[in-house]
Amino acid sequence: MRDRNAGFTLVEVLVALIIVAIGLAALMITVSSTARTSGTLRDKTLAQWMALNRLSEVRLNLTKFGQNTDTGEINFANRTWHYDTRYFDTSVTTMKRIVVRIYAGDAKTKGNPLIESTGFVGTSLGLPGSSNSTDWTLGTTVTAGAGGKNGTTPAPVTTPTAPTPTPTSPPAPAQ
Repeated sequence: MRDRNAGFTLVEVLVALIIVAIGLAALMITVSSTARTSGTLRDKTLAQWMALNRLSEVRLNLTKFGQNTDTGEINFANRTWHYDTRYFDTSVTTMKRIVVRIYAGDAKTKGNPLIESTGFVGTSLGLPGSSNSTDWTLGTTVTAGAGGKNGTTPAPVTTPTAPTPTPTSPPAPAQ
């Protein structure tokens, strides 16, 4: 007869330890995957900021149009990054398409760009406030004096109404 207070056997303890080890290994894989994803998202966010900043710099400095490419390094967020800016012609002769690619590391580092951002710059766009179709101070797009056809005031719109029914008295009860 076996004593019930004897405890676990060595085999039972080893099986329990194996189950715990497998569970902890799966947990560590999940945690490291989450940390890696978080780092990638951080790098892509920083690269997007730098690409948008570079597009703004190009728009403010119009002397770069003589070149087809422009490269450089940026120190941002305590890291070194490099960019590649390319200029492409469009169907509008006074407008260029700008593509900025941001890479992690210095210019000697090879690999795929973290982010690619596209923008446009040119002289075909109107100056702010030069549009005469909208008067923003009045809050309307209709010019003064405009109305119906040939400058006339349109006729008011009326909707037909149904006649109001007249109440009738109920029939007299039959006798």
